[in-house]
Amino acid sequence: MRKNSIKNTRINAEVQRELSEIIRTEIKDPRVKDVMISVTSVEVTTDLKYCKAYVSILGDEEQAKEAITGLKSAVGFIRRELAARVNLRNTPEITWISDQSIEYGVHMSRLIDEVTKDLKD
Repeated sequence: MRKNSIKNTRINAEVQRELSEIIRTEIKDPRVKDVMISVTSVEVTTDLKYCKAYVSILGDEEQAKEAITGLKSAVGFIRRELAARVNLRNTPEITWISDQSIEYGVHMSRLIDEVTKDLKD
């Protein structure tokens, strides 16, 4: 199976959808529950053994670190839930990666708005 095959794309989308649902509804850890976490993308290897989950966390840097720590401590529970929800040959080991792209996009949008506001004046 190639990396960008249709099958791999579907698996990535299904794992992303289920991870989002599990984080939103099942995890009771206050480090995770008290902040807004969205799974922005998922990359499952072609052998289905490893998964990189990119998460965007709304909050300050300290809350983001705490949320990642909470996700790492709940990874066994999340894998078990993922195995029950998604029928895969192997349930991948999940690596959590903080995704700063949304924050960066908002920051750039503010900068552009400031520049265009100055041009209108």
